[in-house]
Amino acid sequence: MKMRLVTFVVILFGVATFSFAQEEGEVQMDSISQVEQAEREAKEIRKQIEAAEKEAKAAEKEAKAAKKAQKKSEKANKKYEKLTGQINSIKKELEKDEKKVSKISDKMEVDKIKGKLSPNDVAKIEKKLSKLKMSINKSREKLLKLERKL
Repeated sequence: MKMRLVTFVVILFGVATFSFAQEEGEVQMDSISQVEQAEREAKEIRKQIEAAEKEAKAAEKEAKAAKKAQKKSEKANKKYEKLTGQINSIKKELEKDEKKVSKISDKMEVDKIKGKLSPNDVAKIEKKLSKLKMSINKSREKLLKLERKL
């Protein structure tokens, strides 16, 4: 009887161990499928992260280009304003010099008629007038150059 009992216990123990081993196999298979699924999800998340990074880089690049274009337009605007300012100042200078020339020549004519000027005075005034006229010509040339730049 003891022998039968021992064999029965051994068989029972073997069957229990075998059934438990099969359950672990299913658990292992289940955990393997979970690991594979987790890997797939990780791959999808990596792809989404890479796509988001690409979009961020593209947006950053676009922002840089817009900033560069804005700086370029501001620089062009500044240059235009500077040129117009220079043109206006040269025009004022021209008007002032032309008034000066006409004033000096009128005064010289009046003084010549009255006989107040000596030949040396006339030469000095004419020299002064020629310098002013040369200055006017240079200013006109400068004005033309600036207007061409516009």
